[in-house]
Amino acid sequence: MAVNPQRRAALVDAGVEVLAREGARGLTFRAVDAEAGVPVGTASNYFTGRDDLLRQIDARLHARLAPDPEKLAGLLARPKDRALVTAFMHDLIARATADRTGYLALLEMRLEATRRPELRESYTKSVRGDLEQGMEFHRDAGLPGGDETVVVLYLAMLGLILEHLTLPGVLDGVLPGVGVPEGLVERVVAMVVPEG
Repeated sequence: MAVNPQRRAALVDAGVEVLAREGARGLTFRAVDAEAGVPVGTASNYFTGRDDLLRQIDARLHARLAPDPEKLAGLLARPKDRALVTAFMHDLIARATADRTGYLALLEMRLEATRRPELRESYTKSVRGDLEQGMEFHRDAGLPGGDETVVVLYLAMLGLILEHLTLPGVLDGVLPGVGVPEGLVERVVAMVVPEG
């Protein structure tokens, strides 16, 4: 197995691009090599197989799409109220929009996990870990609402991100006078998160 960490990272990021653009069926070592601009056969020197590449894409996406620590610290200095939760959700939408490819690749990973039990197990563990981490963060930060609030907010925001990134026209004008996605974020948080 080749050990150049920069090349491995470039190949994983190329895999993200291919996955988002072509779907899981288009994610081949040859396609990753072409996307990364490296000689044919390079990816096969860095990954033991497609499952290994998918697991590394999963790990990379979680790092790539994580909140900026400085922005997070700035937000946490604010009062722990519904407005802060709204700010966190606006940040989530902004990150999804800024790295559309990364979020589309995450959606493709979900679809592929429905077809492949070995991927489903590891991906379920990864996504469940993110949800549990979000619940713990919410509790530790002293934000309004409990675990149920976080789960419902997670489900609502996942749906909003899905529509916003894949079929944005579905939401345009659905609630007159409510902007997409910003106004919908405000509505979701107001409906889900208790005041105070």
